[in-house]
Amino acid sequence: MANRHLSRSIVMQTLYEWDFREGKLTDLQIEESLSRNANEFAPGVRDISFIRKLFHGIVEKCEKLDNIIEKAAPDWPIAKIALVDRNILRIGLYELLFEDRGEVPAKVAINEAIELAKTFGGETSGKFVNGVLGAVYKELGEPGKDETSKKKVKFGAVDNTPLPVEKLGGAVVYARDGNDIYLGLVHDIFGHWTLSKGHFLEGEEDKMAIARIVLEEIGMTVAAKELLGENEYIASHPEKGKTRKQVVYYLAESPYKEITLQKVGGGLDDAKWFKLADIVTLNMYDDMLPIITKAVNILLGK
Repeated sequence: MANRHLSRSIVMQTLYEWDFREGKLTDLQIEESLSRNANEFAPGVRDISFIRKLFHGIVEKCEKLDNIIEKAAPDWPIAKIALVDRNILRIGLYELLFEDRGEVPAKVAINEAIELAKTFGGETSGKFVNGVLGAVYKELGEPGKDETSKKKVKFGAVDNTPLPVEKLGGAVVYARDGNDIYLGLVHDIFGHWTLSKGHFLEGEEDKMAIARIVLEEIGMTVAAKELLGENEYIASHPEKGKTRKQVVYYLAESPYKEITLQKVGGGLDDAKWFKLADIVTLNMYDDMLPIITKAVNILLGK
């Protein structure tokens, strides 16, 4: 594990050189830089295949990574982020989004990037990197949220009652226009169409909360109908620690009118209506498919 951390620091230093030269290093110069940095700063790391693979993966996905960073930190255009910080963000974000979570769990990707920022960045670099990657982590639906629970099964039941509770709600928003049925979905910065979702206010009743969340997110006045499903899981936030997340999903009816994303930033970049027949062609999260499928079956009277 220590070698992996050291290897990431080599990738960061090589990315710094590549970025400083505006990506104009030749393949030979990149290989020379990787080898030079490894020999100088990580003499104990004999196999640099991990370093090489991580570097080239980041460079290949760099445009997409930078786009996500700018949307997660809208006040900081990529060119204004310090060279060290933006390349550490690229490393953390790449591992969070594209690495095998069996090899690099989400929390490891975030924590490793924070440690790099504390070591090589400025006084506030650690907090900045933590904030950006934490925002992406939450927008992704907290990948790896079940990892802790799976481990605990080996040691018997654990009482999670004392943990703080966060209640959230989501909605499959639908509207009818003549004989057609439409679903209103939101699009996130990771390229997925998904459901309007948000936090409940303290003491808020389910259907009132759903109506408020949808109105605030896509400007639609809805009436929450059937309960489609509910879930509870333990999530670990990089700063807040463990919480019990309770999520409810409802089918919600709306008039068929123009749909517009109300919140700029925050991980979402679009909102649209789709006919039911077009839903199957969309890129969606696997855990949303059962909820949407159930909603479609209800709407079709199946």
